[in-house]
Amino acid sequence: MSDHASTSIVNDQDCPLPPDATELHWGSDAVAWALRVLPLDYIALNPGASYRGLHDSLVNLLGDHAPRMLVCLHEEHAVALAHGYAKVTERPMAVALHSNVGLMHGSMAIYNAWCDRAPIIILGATGPVDANRRRPWIDWIHTSQDQAALVRPFIKWDDQPASIGAALESMLRAWQTACRRPYGPVYICLDVGLQEQALSEPPKLPDPQRFLPGEPPVPSSRALDEAARMLLNARNPLILAGRVSRDADDWQRRVELAERLGARVLSDLKVAAAFPTEHPLHALPPALRLGSDAVELLATADVILSLDWLDLGGTLYTVWPDGKPSARIIHASLDDYAINGWAMNHQRMAPVDLALDGAPDAAVSALIERLSAQAPAIKPRERGSIPAPASAAAHSASALDLNALAQTLSNVLNDRLTTYLRLPLGWPGAACRFRHPLDYLGYDGGAGIGSGPGMAIGSALALKGSGRLPVAVLGDGDLMMGANALWTAARHGIPLLIVVANNRAYYNDVAHQEAVAIERNRPVENKWVGQRLDEPAIDLAAVARAQGFEAEGPITDIETLRMAVIRAIAAVERGVPALLDVVVEAGYVGGVVDFKTDNQSVTHQRGQAK
Repeated sequence: MSDHASTSIVNDQDCPLPPDATELHWGSDAVAWALRVLPLDYIALNPGASYRGLHDSLVNLLGDHAPRMLVCLHEEHAVALAHGYAKVTERPMAVALHSNVGLMHGSMAIYNAWCDRAPIIILGATGPVDANRRRPWIDWIHTSQDQAALVRPFIKWDDQPASIGAALESMLRAWQTACRRPYGPVYICLDVGLQEQALSEPPKLPDPQRFLPGEPPVPSSRALDEAARMLLNARNPLILAGRVSRDADDWQRRVELAERLGARVLSDLKVAAAFPTEHPLHALPPALRLGSDAVELLATADVILSLDWLDLGGTLYTVWPDGKPSARIIHASLDDYAINGWAMNHQRMAPVDLALDGAPDAAVSALIERLSAQAPAIKPRERGSIPAPASAAAHSASALDLNALAQTLSNVLNDRLTTYLRLPLGWPGAACRFRHPLDYLGYDGGAGIGSGPGMAIGSALALKGSGRLPVAVLGDGDLMMGANALWTAARHGIPLLIVVANNRAYYNDVAHQEAVAIERNRPVENKWVGQRLDEPAIDLAAVARAQGFEAEGPITDIETLRMAVIRAIAAVERGVPALLDVVVEAGYVGGVVDFKTDNQSVTHQRGQAK
């Protein structure tokens, strides 16, 4: 998908024209008009009386089309759907949250979107600001002063307009702000009284074409010239491919830049696919954390180009604990513009020699132009000197662990056009074969467990009609925290395949308790206490079937898994969502747990924990 941030707001033949001013009779009608002209294809919601006026306008003015309502069973899932949709399209979906209680329900998902730099337009509501119009009891407890204060530290902008004209301007500003880099969620709180206000005359409707977001910023020519010079003179350049666009042309330009420089490339499983993992210059399998081989690779580089690498500071301090990298560091990013004093998601400050303040893909394009003009000076690295990515470790014929699950999925999917919507902690990076920017969509941003089902469904919705098979591999804890999001996929005909890597535990915390026990010389056998999701085991397939999925499980051997995947793919291709409950051995593939005490850092290596 291409970058939609600066796309003109137009209505194509599949999108009906917005109502004209004479058809708007209520305040909420004007807000609905704005939703259509922006345009917003969908609005995810859990119904609530605080926006009953807007709900009526969506149904009886717009005909539940453009935007179409996506009914969710929890506000957190509504926001997660929009987040997943944005990961594919790079443009916002609308969300409606009911009053202060709905905003509190949705706040974790909003934080995820904030950390992941995802554009979302969130419409909240409050009971009547005019106290004389509040119904007894319920309107009072659902009315808050400065409601956006609940989430203001992790949104880009908010407003509570007091008139119809102000509401229309708020909608346009929300679109502008959400779609400007760095992307992020925005929040508008609509007073019930404003929504239900009768219009005495047709409102003055703005021309939305005059309120479009601009093109993403480009680094200065001086800085780009210096970056090109540094890269051309590098003997051992390295590219850290981080938060970049989903556009296929941008993907090819990243490949071209690496090939012109002969630069090795690292990518990160916390973010979406950024570079082909099977390319000879992709030096190591993508991972969630730096391994010793990645540390060695960074340590031997003389120039490092960061393309909005997530946690560049933490990465550099891992390799150079004194904060003085031997390599020269170039960092192309706009992320510093999202810093505030509440959330620490901006990570540790990075020692950077040259900051390219701009969208990373714009920097790549500009660097290629400069390198093309100096082609004779380019000496690409011999590809034969670059180690090929390692293959996933072999597994026994009977063991069903993450490696076996990854290999079985890979074997059955083969060359089928697939998008991995989510992969769990501990997934073997060597099994990742990413050849297109939509092959993998990354993690959730804020590590808010329970986000997986909703985000996967939103991403699958965005992929409908693309010819891609949407596949999400989720943990059992993540699934159960968000399990009632599944109904929305069945209700709205959103086909996808969810494979649950079910270790019947909150295993990440099991691993942490193991590491703490080892450091304190306490019984490792107790690591499971308070962590197990067993006795009784949860019937995940039954949970999914109850909400309209085709589901199988528990699956405990590889051959049964292989046949079940084939059947599940057939269901998805018929337009039916499917879920497989796969019981896997508890453990990560060569994983690590890192934690710090007051006076030391402990890294505990482990294989397959039982």
